[in-house]
Amino acid sequence: MRIAVLLKEVPDTYSDREMNLQTGLTDRSGDVVADEVSERAVEAALRIAEAGENVEVEILSVGPESSADSVRRGIAMGASEAYIVSDESLTGADVTLTAEVLAKLVEKQGYDLVIAGAESSDGGTGVIAPFMAELLDWPVLTNLTELTLEGDTVRATQASDAATAQLEAQLPAVVSVADEFADPRFPNFKGLMAAKKKELHAITLAELGVDPDDFTHPRAIMTSIERRPERERGEIIDASSTAAARLVDFLESKNLI
Repeated sequence: MRIAVLLKEVPDTYSDREMNLQTGLTDRSGDVVADEVSERAVEAALRIAEAGENVEVEILSVGPESSADSVRRGIAMGASEAYIVSDESLTGADVTLTAEVLAKLVEKQGYDLVIAGAESSDGGTGVIAPFMAELLDWPVLTNLTELTLEGDTVRATQASDAATAQLEAQLPAVVSVADEFADPRFPNFKGLMAAKKKELHAITLAELGVDPDDFTHPRAIMTSIERRPERERGEIIDASSTAAARLVDFLESKNLI
């Protein structure tokens, strides 16, 4: 059995993020890391592999060649192989094109199960897994907090503020794990060294038969972008004799009283 895990490189959550006002794209020249929810997806796959027999876990990623170090994170955690689709024409690709590329790669490689993070920390669309499932004509389970595999049946828990649901689907399938899934394991020294030496597989759009200019599937197009206005300094109400009256006037102006 083969499991594909989608791993994305993103700007570090703890660093400043900027948008390029000419291209409308996120500036990725600063600190970048493997997305934490992607690492949780790797953890989910490795747990299935440890509980079964003859289970291969492999990493799939769409991004620039420079994202190799982030992709190696999945190898360091325990995945056996990694594939990166890099092409200049994929710069700024929307979710429909990204999903199409990944679906073609899954078809080419012949995986039984695809595990993704529910929502990346940069784009935050949360639709890659459903889009891929639609293109592959596979069932999809999303926003999972628990995940197991019993034979050819994927069993999962989907928790929200309103309810907790028990779900299942037959392989082949696509699933996505939420931020509430178990914390990813920290790679040990052996894993880090193995990942450093591991040769990653580079895949081109030509090999997948994907034309980025083919608009058979909907494409999102950026029409304009501008910087968010600076926040204006709020009014400070000090402890003077008029403070109470000014506070009441302010609350009344906001229809709060």
